[in-house]
Amino acid sequence: MATLRFQALKETLNRKPIEIEEKERRSELFGRNVFTESVMRQFLTKEAYQSVLEANATGKKIDRTIADHISTGMKEWAISKGATHYTHWFQPLTGSTAEKHDAFFETIGDGLAIEKFGGGQLVQQEPDASSFPHGGIRNTFEARGYTAWDPTSPAFIYGTTLCIPSVFVSYTGDALDYKTPLLRALQAIDQAATDVAKYFDKNVTKVQATLGWEQEYFLIDSALASSRPDLQLAGRTLLGHSPAKGQQLDDHYFGSIPSRVLAYMRDLEKECMLLGVPVKTRHNEVAPNQFELAPIFEEANLAVDHNSLLMDVMQRVAERHSFAVLFHEKPFAGINGSGKHNNWSLSTDTGTNLLGPGSTPMKNLQFLTFFINTIKAVHDNEELLRATIASASNDFRLGANEAPPAIISTFIGSQLTEVLDELEKVTDGKLSPQEKTELKLNVVGKIPEILLDNTDRNRTSSFAFTGNKFEFRAVGSTANCAEPMTALNAIVAKQLRDFKKEVDELIKGKKMKKDDAIFNVLREYIKDSKNIRFEGDGYSEEWEKEAAKRGLSNNRNTPEALKALVKQETKEMYKELGIMNEVEIEARHEIQLEEYIMRVQIESRILGDIARNHVIPTAIRYQNILIKNVRGLKEIFADEFKEHSKEQLEIIKEISERIAKINSGITEMIEARKKANKLEEAEDKAFAYCNDVKPFFDIIRYHCDKLELLIDDEIWPLTKYRELLFTR
Repeated sequence: MATLRFQALKETLNRKPIEIEEKERRSELFGRNVFTESVMRQFLTKEAYQSVLEANATGKKIDRTIADHISTGMKEWAISKGATHYTHWFQPLTGSTAEKHDAFFETIGDGLAIEKFGGGQLVQQEPDASSFPHGGIRNTFEARGYTAWDPTSPAFIYGTTLCIPSVFVSYTGDALDYKTPLLRALQAIDQAATDVAKYFDKNVTKVQATLGWEQEYFLIDSALASSRPDLQLAGRTLLGHSPAKGQQLDDHYFGSIPSRVLAYMRDLEKECMLLGVPVKTRHNEVAPNQFELAPIFEEANLAVDHNSLLMDVMQRVAERHSFAVLFHEKPFAGINGSGKHNNWSLSTDTGTNLLGPGSTPMKNLQFLTFFINTIKAVHDNEELLRATIASASNDFRLGANEAPPAIISTFIGSQLTEVLDELEKVTDGKLSPQEKTELKLNVVGKIPEILLDNTDRNRTSSFAFTGNKFEFRAVGSTANCAEPMTALNAIVAKQLRDFKKEVDELIKGKKMKKDDAIFNVLREYIKDSKNIRFEGDGYSEEWEKEAAKRGLSNNRNTPEALKALVKQETKEMYKELGIMNEVEIEARHEIQLEEYIMRVQIESRILGDIARNHVIPTAIRYQNILIKNVRGLKEIFADEFKEHSKEQLEIIKEISERIAKINSGITEMIEARKKANKLEEAEDKAFAYCNDVKPFFDIIRYHCDKLELLIDDEIWPLTKYRELLFTR
């Protein structure tokens, strides 16, 4: 194993950056392999083209006859671009994408064949896919799953395959993917936000949720990654002592990008341009060998598809550059983990960002309406938001090294806090002309001025307002954005529905003017949601105590956090909005618990294997070297040998003690695992793995890492942190 480590280091040090040619402008490359509107105009009939546009705008179903025309045009375009196969590209509940390729090929007899792709194959397919997680939705005798085309996300060509973004549902019609609930949530927010936006602009007919994700990741040379069994199988290091120098000097952050990494980034960005993924920003992140990639904002469904596609493309491009991409939230202990900040906002078809202050008091009242309703929605559903970012891997990140804590809070800055404090004083009932004028001119009217330089610097807030959007920072780097985006859009949609109902009641029942009614309702929301607002340090013990006083949850682990998914109020909300039924909700809860169990179980087995088969044998080997040395000293110095071998004897003794603790820790961990496996209920088993199995990870690691410091570097089998993090 030590030989493998040094071979990997030698191989890494001999790598050279791959030359990347960029002969064309990015604007010319952008979307070249995407079935865009301009491509549709060329390859579709006018009727077929209009049908796709209507489906995108209104959700109207496409007639099967028209689908035949669309599929023919799509096939001709794909073949002209070198495609030989097609696939329904979907996102099952595994966290990755899925595809089954079929050729544009069919025999017609007499030894002849044609390229064929019909409307039926475009609109719906039956990939079976019976082994994907289903949480009990699918019985063995009806294991079929169906994929159906999502026309709101354009088809694209990757390699030689036409990929058709699709939903994935069971034989009974229940959602088995991330996309289906997201599409339903986006429809709900569209309807609710449009109704409220009409208070301020009657011309608004549609509201889109927008998303801009920020993908953080680590790049490690593939040879170094292959030399670590834990990185290969778990995506993170289960052992490894912190290097003398980590990230404490902040010298990597925003620094010059290493040449090999820059070549990788250029190659990746070229692929993204072709696929229509609008990546714009790249930079070094805080931790050594950690980087970030971010795009321009897009409609939320398309943005989710693009992020899922990007993660796949990143791994494929990395292979060409002899890199391994680590998406795990915490691949290395003691330094920053990786997140996927979700920047969310709402925009109208009239071109207005509803979370962006405007130039008039009326536009700013509109901003405040959506701003305060969002905060109220987060306050009332903070446990649900925490549940949507829960995973075994994100548990290691939350609350450590600049990551947000498990407590969900909103940060809005001191200036907006002052605005809300002023609005909290609004008179109950009808406002006097003087008060209304004062509010509009001196409070609401001045919002753009006070936000001019109001950039957010609170890195510990999980849900922060950043000028014209909210940034959900607690989302983990491995996550599919669809899950937190489904919940966020759902809770805001529900909140906006309730808001409109209350305002309308005041207008009709109390005969209030519209502005008076809006101010009255917003005043109560400001009071009701005050507890979720926090401007201080999210890591402090004081905040934990204060959050508990405020009644905010602090669900530190995944099994505890996931309980919010199956609360009655969650079920009722999702059912009311038509996003998920009870079967779909319960299935997701079951799937996520099972995934948590399997992740901890796998890591437990890997840790036991590495500790017993690599660390302990190496420790014994080094101990034998020391014992031989002590015997030699005894031969030379006779009775005085103890004086000359004192340090060696201490190390021999320490090695024995640490081996014993490692071995007993593994034995106890295995016993705890056996007991957990006997439990029948998934939730009970998940808690057993969390509370009884996982604690042994730290115990075993501690003693293994201490041995790393004791044992001769020349024989240590595992590639060390300094090599993984600082070998360029």
